[in-house]
Amino acid sequence: MSVVEINEIDRILRDAQSLRASDVHISADEAPRARVDGALVPMRGYETALSAAWVESALLALMTSRQRDEFATDNEIDLSHDVPGVGRFRVNVFRQLGHVAAALRLVPETTASLSDLGIPDIAREFATRPRGLVLVTGPTGSGKSTTLTAMVDVINESMPSHIITIEDPIEYIHPSKMALIHQREVGSDTASFAEALRRVLRQDPDVILIGELRDPESIAVALSAAETGQLVLATLHTQGAAKSINRIVDAFPAHQQEQVRAQLGDSLQGVISQTLLPRAQSAGRVVATEVLVQTPAVANLVREGQIQQLYSVMQSGSGVGMHTLDQSLQELVASGAVAHQVARQYAIDPHALDGVRVRPKDLDAEAWVSHLPGHASVGGRF
Repeated sequence: MSVVEINEIDRILRDAQSLRASDVHISADEAPRARVDGALVPMRGYETALSAAWVESALLALMTSRQRDEFATDNEIDLSHDVPGVGRFRVNVFRQLGHVAAALRLVPETTASLSDLGIPDIAREFATRPRGLVLVTGPTGSGKSTTLTAMVDVINESMPSHIITIEDPIEYIHPSKMALIHQREVGSDTASFAEALRRVLRQDPDVILIGELRDPESIAVALSAAETGQLVLATLHTQGAAKSINRIVDAFPAHQQEQVRAQLGDSLQGVISQTLLPRAQSAGRVVATEVLVQTPAVANLVREGQIQQLYSVMQSGSGVGMHTLDQSLQELVASGAVAHQVARQYAIDPHALDGVRVRPKDLDAEAWVSHLPGHASVGGRF
Protein backbone atom coordinates (compact mmCIF):
# COMPACT_ATOMS: atom_id res chain seq x y z
CA MET A 1 0.00 0.00 0.00
CA SER A 2 1.09 3.58 -0.63
CA VAL A 3 0.34 5.78 2.36
CA VAL A 4 1.29 8.83 0.28
CA GLU A 5 -1.28 7.99 -2.41
CA ILE A 6 -4.01 7.24 0.15
CA ASN A 7 -3.28 10.59 1.82
CA GLU A 8 -3.58 12.30 -1.55
CA ILE A 9 -6.91 10.57 -2.25
CA ASP A 10 -8.08 11.67 1.21
CA ARG A 11 -7.03 15.26 0.45
CA ILE A 12 -9.12 15.24 -2.72
CA LEU A 13 -12.10 13.88 -0.79
CA ARG A 14 -11.74 16.42 2.02
CA ASP A 15 -11.65 19.25 -0.50
CA ALA A 16 -14.69 17.79 -2.25
CA GLN A 17 -16.58 17.77 1.04
CA SER A 18 -15.78 21.46 1.51
CA LEU A 19 -17.51 22.04 -1.83
CA ARG A 20 -20.59 20.17 -0.49
CA ALA A 21 -20.01 17.48 -3.10
CA SER A 22 -22.06 14.30 -3.04
CA ASP A 23 -19.75 12.38 -5.40
CA VAL A 24 -16.18 12.51 -6.67
CA HIS A 25 -14.94 11.03 -9.96
CA ILE A 26 -11.31 10.01 -10.40
CA SER A 27 -10.18 8.96 -13.89
CA ALA A 28 -6.97 8.39 -15.79
CA ASP A 29 -5.72 11.43 -17.72
CA GLU A 30 -8.47 13.61 -16.25
CA ALA A 31 -8.57 16.10 -13.40
CA PRO A 32 -10.86 15.10 -10.50
CA ARG A 33 -14.46 16.22 -10.78
CA ALA A 34 -17.13 16.57 -8.11
CA ARG A 35 -20.92 16.50 -8.21
CA VAL A 36 -22.27 19.57 -6.46
CA ASP A 37 -26.03 20.15 -6.28
CA GLY A 38 -26.48 17.61 -9.05
CA ALA A 39 -23.98 19.13 -11.49
CA LEU A 40 -20.61 17.52 -12.28
CA VAL A 41 -17.97 20.28 -12.03
CA PRO A 42 -14.16 20.55 -12.06
CA MET A 43 -12.57 20.83 -8.63
CA ARG A 44 -10.76 24.08 -7.91
CA GLY A 45 -7.08 23.50 -7.28
CA TYR A 46 -7.01 20.22 -9.20
CA GLU A 47 -6.67 21.39 -12.77
CA THR A 48 -3.83 18.97 -13.58
CA ALA A 49 -4.83 15.62 -15.06
CA LEU A 50 -4.06 12.52 -13.00
CA SER A 51 -1.81 10.00 -14.71
CA ALA A 52 -3.17 6.53 -15.45
CA ALA A 53 -0.39 4.94 -13.39
CA TRP A 54 -1.11 7.13 -10.37
CA VAL A 55 -4.86 6.54 -10.51
CA GLU A 56 -4.44 2.76 -10.69
CA SER A 57 -1.89 2.66 -7.88
CA ALA A 58 -3.92 4.98 -5.63
CA LEU A 59 -7.19 3.13 -6.09
CA LEU A 60 -5.61 -0.30 -5.61
CA ALA A 61 -4.12 1.04 -2.37
CA LEU A 62 -7.67 1.47 -1.02
CA MET A 63 -8.36 -2.27 -1.41
CA THR A 64 -7.58 -5.26 0.75
CA SER A 65 -5.67 -8.12 -0.86
CA ARG A 66 -8.95 -10.01 -1.29
CA GLN A 67 -10.52 -7.03 -2.98
CA ARG A 68 -7.55 -6.61 -5.31
CA ASP A 69 -7.89 -10.26 -6.33
CA GLU A 70 -11.61 -9.76 -6.96
CA PHE A 71 -10.94 -6.62 -9.00
CA ALA A 72 -8.32 -8.44 -11.04
CA THR A 73 -10.92 -11.07 -11.91
CA ASP A 74 -14.05 -8.94 -12.34
CA ASN A 75 -12.59 -5.57 -13.41
CA GLU A 76 -14.94 -3.77 -11.02
CA ILE A 77 -15.64 -3.78 -7.31
CA ASP A 78 -17.63 -1.98 -4.60
CA LEU A 79 -15.91 -1.07 -1.34
CA SER A 80 -15.93 1.58 1.37
CA HIS A 81 -13.23 3.97 2.48
CA ASP A 82 -13.08 6.02 5.70
CA VAL A 83 -11.66 9.54 5.74
CA PRO A 84 -11.14 10.76 9.32
CA GLY A 85 -13.15 13.87 10.08
CA VAL A 86 -15.11 13.59 6.85
CA GLY A 87 -16.94 10.28 6.81
CA ARG A 88 -17.19 7.10 4.83
CA PHE A 89 -17.17 6.94 1.07
CA ARG A 90 -18.91 4.28 -0.99
CA VAL A 91 -16.41 3.49 -3.72
CA ASN A 92 -17.00 1.81 -7.06
CA VAL A 93 -13.76 1.06 -8.91
CA PHE A 94 -13.99 -0.02 -12.56
CA ARG A 95 -12.05 -0.15 -15.78
CA GLN A 96 -12.74 1.98 -18.84
CA LEU A 97 -10.69 2.05 -22.05
CA GLY A 98 -8.19 -0.19 -20.32
CA HIS A 99 -7.59 2.20 -17.42
CA VAL A 100 -8.83 2.27 -13.82
CA ALA A 101 -11.42 4.83 -12.66
CA ALA A 102 -13.65 5.30 -9.64
CA ALA A 103 -16.82 6.99 -8.45
CA LEU A 104 -16.78 7.82 -4.74
CA ARG A 105 -19.95 8.85 -2.88
CA LEU A 106 -19.82 10.62 0.46
CA VAL A 107 -21.69 9.01 3.33
CA PRO A 108 -21.72 11.66 6.09
CA GLU A 109 -20.71 10.68 9.63
CA THR A 110 -23.92 12.12 11.08
CA THR A 111 -27.39 11.39 9.79
CA ALA A 112 -30.27 13.79 9.39
CA SER A 113 -33.77 13.14 10.66
CA LEU A 114 -36.65 12.36 8.33
CA SER A 115 -38.11 15.83 8.89
CA ASP A 116 -34.75 17.51 8.21
CA LEU A 117 -34.54 15.57 4.95
CA GLY A 118 -38.01 16.71 3.91
CA ILE A 119 -39.39 13.16 3.89
CA PRO A 120 -43.15 12.94 4.63
CA ASP A 121 -44.26 12.02 8.15
CA ILE A 122 -45.71 8.72 6.91
CA ALA A 123 -42.13 7.39 6.65
CA ARG A 124 -41.89 7.40 10.46
CA GLU A 125 -45.08 5.36 10.63
CA PHE A 126 -43.73 2.91 8.03
CA ALA A 127 -40.59 2.46 10.16
CA THR A 128 -42.58 1.47 13.23
CA ARG A 129 -44.90 -1.04 11.60
CA PRO A 130 -44.45 -4.56 12.98
CA ARG A 131 -44.17 -6.34 9.64
CA GLY A 132 -44.39 -5.97 5.89
CA LEU A 133 -42.36 -4.56 3.01
CA VAL A 134 -41.46 -0.88 2.68
CA LEU A 135 -39.71 0.30 -0.48
CA VAL A 136 -37.70 3.48 -0.96
CA THR A 137 -37.21 4.07 -4.67
CA GLY A 138 -35.72 6.61 -7.02
CA PRO A 139 -32.89 7.17 -9.47
CA THR A 140 -29.23 6.90 -8.55
CA GLY A 141 -28.17 9.74 -6.27
CA SER A 142 -31.69 10.58 -5.10
CA GLY A 143 -30.98 9.96 -1.41
CA LYS A 144 -32.60 6.54 -0.99
CA SER A 145 -29.90 5.25 1.37
CA THR A 146 -30.08 8.44 3.44
CA THR A 147 -33.83 8.02 3.86
CA LEU A 148 -33.46 4.38 4.88
CA THR A 149 -30.79 5.37 7.39
CA ALA A 150 -33.13 7.91 8.96
CA MET A 151 -35.86 5.26 9.17
CA VAL A 152 -33.46 2.83 10.87
CA ASP A 153 -32.62 5.62 13.34
CA VAL A 154 -36.31 5.93 14.20
CA ILE A 155 -36.44 2.23 15.06
CA ASN A 156 -33.08 2.31 16.84
CA GLU A 157 -34.16 5.19 19.08
CA SER A 158 -37.54 3.82 20.07
CA MET A 159 -37.94 0.05 19.71
CA PRO A 160 -36.23 -2.90 21.50
CA SER A 161 -35.76 -4.89 18.30
CA HIS A 162 -33.09 -6.74 16.32
CA ILE A 163 -32.12 -5.05 13.05
CA ILE A 164 -29.99 -6.83 10.45
CA THR A 165 -28.70 -4.91 7.45
CA ILE A 166 -27.27 -6.50 4.29
CA GLU A 167 -25.33 -3.96 2.27
CA ASP A 168 -22.78 -3.76 -0.54
CA PRO A 169 -20.86 -1.96 0.83
CA ILE A 170 -21.92 -0.77 4.29
CA GLU A 171 -22.48 2.96 4.17
CA TYR A 172 -23.74 4.38 7.47
CA ILE A 173 -22.50 2.79 10.69
CA HIS A 174 -25.36 2.40 13.20
CA PRO A 175 -24.38 2.12 16.87
CA SER A 176 -26.93 0.03 18.76
CA LYS A 177 -29.22 2.11 20.99
CA MET A 178 -32.56 0.70 22.07
CA ALA A 179 -32.30 -1.74 19.16
CA LEU A 180 -29.54 -4.26 18.56
CA ILE A 181 -28.09 -3.70 15.09
CA HIS A 182 -25.94 -6.14 13.11
CA GLN A 183 -24.59 -4.88 9.79
CA ARG A 184 -23.33 -7.37 7.21
CA GLU A 185 -21.22 -6.33 4.24
CA VAL A 186 -21.29 -8.43 1.10
CA GLY A 187 -17.82 -9.72 0.38
CA SER A 188 -16.37 -9.38 3.88
CA ASP A 189 -19.15 -10.56 6.22
CA THR A 190 -21.08 -12.73 3.76
CA ALA A 191 -20.32 -14.21 0.37
CA SER A 192 -23.28 -12.63 -1.44
CA PHE A 193 -26.68 -10.99 -1.05
CA ALA A 194 -28.30 -14.31 -1.89
CA GLU A 195 -26.32 -16.22 0.75
CA ALA A 196 -27.02 -13.63 3.45
CA LEU A 197 -30.72 -13.57 2.62
CA ARG A 198 -30.98 -17.36 2.66
CA ARG A 199 -29.77 -17.36 6.27
CA VAL A 200 -31.14 -14.11 7.64
CA LEU A 201 -34.41 -15.58 8.93
CA ARG A 202 -32.39 -17.92 11.19
CA GLN A 203 -30.82 -14.91 12.92
CA ASP A 204 -33.96 -13.82 14.79
CA PRO A 205 -34.46 -10.47 13.03
CA ASP A 206 -37.33 -8.08 13.69
CA VAL A 207 -36.22 -5.71 10.93
CA ILE A 208 -34.23 -6.53 7.79
CA LEU A 209 -32.67 -3.80 5.69
CA ILE A 210 -31.68 -4.87 2.18
CA GLY A 211 -29.43 -2.35 0.45
CA GLU A 212 -30.98 -3.13 -2.92
CA LEU A 213 -33.44 -5.65 -4.33
CA ARG A 214 -31.30 -6.84 -7.22
CA ASP A 215 -32.78 -10.07 -8.52
CA PRO A 216 -35.74 -12.47 -8.21
CA GLU A 217 -34.03 -14.39 -5.41
CA SER A 218 -33.58 -11.36 -3.17
CA ILE A 219 -37.11 -10.17 -3.94
CA ALA A 220 -38.54 -13.61 -3.11
CA VAL A 221 -36.77 -13.70 0.26
CA ALA A 222 -37.86 -10.14 1.04
CA LEU A 223 -41.50 -11.00 0.30
CA SER A 224 -41.30 -14.18 2.33
CA ALA A 225 -39.81 -12.37 5.34
CA ALA A 226 -42.39 -9.61 5.08
CA GLU A 227 -45.19 -12.19 5.01
CA THR A 228 -43.89 -14.15 7.99
CA GLY A 229 -43.56 -11.34 10.50
CA GLN A 230 -40.52 -9.19 9.79
CA LEU A 231 -40.38 -5.57 8.68
CA VAL A 232 -38.31 -5.41 5.49
CA LEU A 233 -36.86 -2.10 4.30
CA ALA A 234 -35.34 -2.07 0.83
CA THR A 235 -34.45 0.14 -2.12
CA LEU A 236 -35.16 -0.12 -5.83
CA HIS A 237 -33.73 1.92 -8.70
CA THR A 238 -37.11 2.92 -10.10
CA GLN A 239 -39.03 6.18 -10.40
CA GLY A 240 -42.58 6.22 -9.08
CA ALA A 241 -44.61 3.90 -6.91
CA ALA A 242 -46.45 2.13 -9.73
CA LYS A 243 -43.26 1.47 -11.68
CA SER A 244 -41.72 -0.01 -8.54
CA ILE A 245 -44.49 -2.58 -8.25
CA ASN A 246 -44.23 -3.42 -11.95
CA ARG A 247 -40.46 -3.80 -11.59
CA ILE A 248 -40.87 -6.38 -8.85
CA VAL A 249 -43.54 -8.36 -10.69
CA ASP A 250 -41.70 -8.24 -14.01
CA ALA A 251 -38.55 -9.66 -12.39
CA PHE A 252 -40.30 -13.05 -12.32
CA PRO A 253 -41.36 -15.34 -15.16
CA ALA A 254 -44.96 -15.06 -16.29
CA HIS A 255 -46.14 -18.21 -14.49
CA GLN A 256 -45.02 -16.77 -11.12
CA GLN A 257 -46.31 -13.22 -11.50
CA GLU A 258 -49.81 -13.84 -10.17
CA GLN A 259 -48.34 -15.29 -6.97
CA VAL A 260 -45.95 -12.34 -6.62
CA ARG A 261 -48.82 -9.87 -7.04
CA ALA A 262 -50.74 -11.73 -4.31
CA GLN A 263 -47.71 -11.59 -2.00
CA LEU A 264 -47.27 -7.88 -2.67
CA GLY A 265 -50.95 -7.24 -2.07
CA ASP A 266 -50.66 -8.89 1.34
CA SER A 267 -47.26 -7.62 2.50
CA LEU A 268 -46.53 -4.24 0.89
CA GLN A 269 -46.90 -1.49 3.49
CA GLY A 270 -45.86 1.42 1.35
CA VAL A 271 -43.58 2.96 -1.26
CA ILE A 272 -41.68 6.23 -0.97
CA SER A 273 -40.34 7.37 -4.31
CA GLN A 274 -38.05 10.36 -4.29
CA THR A 275 -35.94 12.62 -6.48
CA LEU A 276 -33.74 15.64 -5.77
CA LEU A 277 -34.20 19.06 -7.39
CA PRO A 278 -32.06 22.22 -7.15
CA ARG A 279 -33.29 24.81 -4.69
CA ALA A 280 -34.65 28.02 -6.14
CA GLN A 281 -33.16 30.64 -3.82
CA SER A 282 -30.00 29.04 -2.41
CA ALA A 283 -27.41 26.34 -2.90
CA GLY A 284 -28.38 22.76 -2.27
CA ARG A 285 -31.17 20.46 -3.32
CA VAL A 286 -34.65 19.65 -2.08
CA VAL A 287 -36.50 16.35 -2.22
CA ALA A 288 -39.73 15.76 -4.14
CA THR A 289 -41.61 12.61 -3.20
CA GLU A 290 -44.41 10.28 -4.17
CA VAL A 291 -46.02 8.07 -1.54
CA LEU A 292 -48.19 4.99 -1.84
CA VAL A 293 -49.73 3.62 1.38
CA GLN A 294 -51.25 0.19 1.76
CA THR A 295 -55.05 0.27 2.02
CA PRO A 296 -57.62 -2.41 1.14
CA ALA A 297 -58.19 -0.65 -2.20
CA VAL A 298 -54.46 -0.51 -2.95
CA ALA A 299 -54.01 -4.16 -1.99
CA ASN A 300 -56.83 -5.21 -4.30
CA LEU A 301 -55.44 -3.23 -7.24
CA VAL A 302 -52.01 -4.80 -6.74
CA ARG A 303 -53.45 -8.34 -6.57
CA GLU A 304 -55.53 -7.73 -9.69
CA GLY A 305 -52.63 -6.18 -11.59
CA GLN A 306 -54.50 -2.89 -12.03
CA ILE A 307 -51.35 -0.89 -11.37
CA GLN A 308 -52.30 1.99 -13.68
CA GLN A 309 -55.17 2.86 -11.31
CA LEU A 310 -52.84 3.46 -8.36
CA TYR A 311 -52.08 6.99 -9.54
CA SER A 312 -55.65 8.17 -9.05
CA VAL A 313 -55.73 6.46 -5.63
CA MET A 314 -52.60 8.39 -4.61
CA GLN A 315 -54.09 11.65 -5.88
CA SER A 316 -57.10 11.30 -3.58
CA GLY A 317 -55.37 9.54 -0.67
CA SER A 318 -53.97 12.47 1.30
CA GLY A 319 -56.02 11.44 4.32
CA VAL A 320 -53.80 8.39 4.83
CA GLY A 321 -50.55 10.07 3.77
CA MET A 322 -50.51 9.44 0.02
CA HIS A 323 -49.61 11.89 -2.72
CA THR A 324 -48.27 11.91 -6.25
CA LEU A 325 -45.02 13.40 -7.49
CA ASP A 326 -46.95 16.18 -9.23
CA GLN A 327 -48.68 17.10 -5.96
CA SER A 328 -45.30 17.24 -4.22
CA LEU A 329 -43.96 19.49 -6.98
CA GLN A 330 -46.97 21.77 -6.61
CA GLU A 331 -46.17 22.20 -2.95
CA LEU A 332 -42.49 22.90 -3.61
CA VAL A 333 -43.35 25.56 -6.19
CA ALA A 334 -45.99 27.12 -3.93
CA SER A 335 -43.51 27.32 -1.04
CA GLY A 336 -40.86 28.92 -3.25
CA ALA A 337 -38.44 26.04 -2.67
CA VAL A 338 -38.23 25.07 -6.36
CA ALA A 339 -38.51 27.24 -9.45
CA HIS A 340 -41.58 26.67 -11.60
CA GLN A 341 -39.57 25.88 -14.74
CA VAL A 342 -37.42 23.35 -12.87
CA ALA A 343 -40.42 21.55 -11.37
CA ARG A 344 -42.05 21.35 -14.79
CA GLN A 345 -39.10 19.30 -16.06
CA TYR A 346 -39.87 16.61 -13.49
CA ALA A 347 -43.67 16.63 -13.61
CA ILE A 348 -45.55 13.58 -14.87
CA ASP A 349 -48.37 15.75 -16.26
CA PRO A 350 -46.91 18.83 -18.01
CA HIS A 351 -50.05 20.79 -17.07
CA ALA A 352 -50.00 19.82 -13.38
CA LEU A 353 -48.21 23.05 -12.46
CA ASP A 354 -50.39 25.37 -14.53
CA GLY A 355 -51.72 28.10 -12.28
CA VAL A 356 -49.47 27.27 -9.32
CA ARG A 357 -47.77 30.38 -7.95
CA VAL A 358 -45.64 31.09 -4.92
CA ARG A 359 -47.71 31.28 -1.74
CA PRO A 360 -47.75 34.75 -0.13
CA LYS A 361 -45.83 34.68 3.14
CA ASP A 362 -48.73 36.15 5.10
CA LEU A 363 -51.20 33.46 3.97
CA ASP A 364 -51.70 30.40 6.12
CA ALA A 365 -50.30 27.32 4.41
CA GLU A 366 -53.43 25.23 4.89
CA ALA A 367 -55.55 27.97 3.34
CA TRP A 368 -53.33 27.91 0.27
CA VAL A 369 -54.20 24.28 -0.51
CA SER A 370 -57.43 25.31 -2.23
CA HIS A 371 -55.43 27.37 -4.72
CA LEU A 372 -53.52 24.37 -6.03
CA PRO A 373 -54.73 22.35 -9.03
CA GLY A 374 -56.90 19.50 -7.82
CA HIS A 375 -56.82 20.85 -4.26
CA ALA A 376 -53.63 18.85 -3.67
CA SER A 377 -52.60 18.10 -0.12
CA VAL A 378 -49.35 16.35 0.59
CA GLY A 379 -49.75 14.57 3.89
CA GLY A 380 -49.85 17.68 6.08
CA ARG A 381 -46.47 19.04 4.95
CA PHE A 382 -47.82 22.44 3.78
